[in-house]
Amino acid sequence: MMDSGLVVLGLAMLPALGNFSGGLIAEWLPPSQKTLNYALHAATGIILGVVAVEVMPAALRSAPIWLLAAAFMAGGGAYLLMEAGVKHWQRSKEDGAGAGAWMVYLAVATDLVGDGLLIGTGSAVSSKMALILALGQILADIPEGFATITNFRDKGVDRSKRLLISASFVFPVVGAAALSYFVLRGLNEYWKMAGLVFVSGLYLLAAVEDMMQEAHESSGDSRWSAFSLLAGFTIFLMISGGLG
Repeated sequence: MMDSGLVVLGLAMLPALGNFSGGLIAEWLPPSQKTLNYALHAATGIILGVVAVEVMPAALRSAPIWLLAAAFMAGGGAYLLMEAGVKHWQRSKEDGAGAGAWMVYLAVATDLVGDGLLIGTGSAVSSKMALILALGQILADIPEGFATITNFRDKGVDRSKRLLISASFVFPVVGAAALSYFVLRGLNEYWKMAGLVFVSGLYLLAAVEDMMQEAHESSGDSRWSAFSLLAGFTIFLMISGGLG
């Protein structure tokens, strides 16, 4: 049992590693708004692939439709509540570079909690599903880490603090993965799948609302933007098929 828990924690490290790698890329390469736009479209395609290719087919085979529908809507509702809380926190702070930078930190930490919940819940279902989900997340989190560090740099945060902030993202993702795994591992298969679909609803809405909005703000869309989204979905489809 302890070994299983360690495997979950190890898999949860992968999204944090992807986020940190994206931050390093932003530190050492000149930022490009078009590149960021393409990367965020690709990340959105990966997340769509996670939900459509891996999560939903498995859930539909194992749990009743009414339970999955309720779980999906509840997950989306949970995201909307968290988004409202983040916006309320932002409004309560004074304007300035520091407040803006920490708003970015809170938003990314919330996304990584979603990553951890997805991996931890997937681990409660099967180790293979958890591995596939973790591989998808590490790819999706690279552009997010790139965008985060670029934002901190634009707000005047020095490099040592930026790297420390990027490394600290390991805590929300690992903590969320451990919590969801140990809560769900002994439950009926129905509830494991409902938990997975709940997190998928939260995560899908975050991808469509946050990542795409950030992509559109970074640069105007082009045919390459659309191609990047398709490529992200295709990459995850190949990962899932190759490991399946």
